[in-house]
Amino acid sequence: MSFDNAYESLIDHEDAHWAFGTGFTEALSGVDRAVPSTVDAQDLFAYCLMLGDDALVLAQRLAEWCSRAPELEEDVALANIALDLLGQARLLLTRAGEVEGTGRDEDALAFLRDEREFRNVHLAEIECGPFAGGDFATTVARLLVFSSWRLALFSRLRGSADPVLAAVAEKGVKELAYHRDHAAQWVVRLGDGTEESHRRMVAGVARVWPYVEELFTRHAVEARLPGVAVDPATLRSEVDGVLDAVFAAAGLTAPEPVPAARVNGRAGRDGVHTEAMGYLVAELQHLHRSLPGATW
Repeated sequence: MSFDNAYESLIDHEDAHWAFGTGFTEALSGVDRAVPSTVDAQDLFAYCLMLGDDALVLAQRLAEWCSRAPELEEDVALANIALDLLGQARLLLTRAGEVEGTGRDEDALAFLRDEREFRNVHLAEIECGPFAGGDFATTVARLLVFSSWRLALFSRLRGSADPVLAAVAEKGVKELAYHRDHAAQWVVRLGDGTEESHRRMVAGVARVWPYVEELFTRHAVEARLPGVAVDPATLRSEVDGVLDAVFAAAGLTAPEPVPAARVNGRAGRDGVHTEAMGYLVAELQHLHRSLPGATW
């Protein structure tokens, strides 16, 4: 990717909203990258993959809207949100590579893993973009749910015993607050708009709702990292409060919870994905695998 050191983007910047991985030129300063002595390195590796893959995969999905959003300003907004998430992915995958100790860097983890090795939640990967007959309303519904959840998670992750995770979270809450508010404005605009926009918004929420439950289900890796990871179950009331407020303003009602089916109790965190994931990974990795070792 573009910088020699992915951690360059952890240095402070005066702007409240600034895309990770863009415009940062100073070296990392003041962040201890040693793995805490009480932390199992492989569990930390797995946790960083989870959070990094969530961001990487959703960034890929949002990028599908470039030049196809309802208006030019929204093309730019979704691209910037995708860049924010891509930058978070860079930092988290770099951290994963460091603690794994095998020499894999952010590029190797992004471009040279198979589908079953990705650990993102299903919500990030489902198809709802312009190439799959998707709808913009579904995209903003997903972004609202995802960013509300991730903002609550990162707000708590700022107190992580892992200094790098804490630093990434400290940076990330600024971007995620913007993502959530941007999505909320669109949900209200469409939900409280015309009859057609309301219908589409209702359908969009219904499309993403089966994948909400997974966000709050604690994985064994998270359970083994007290003080480092965040128990996602503790985020539920905060996220529900945000969604309820937005839905009320938009004239929407949350659907009845019908969680998406799992395979023997396993889902995205275990590398068990929806059918859409294989196509997404193929597109994400095509150039890197076609021209191995290429730089530009």
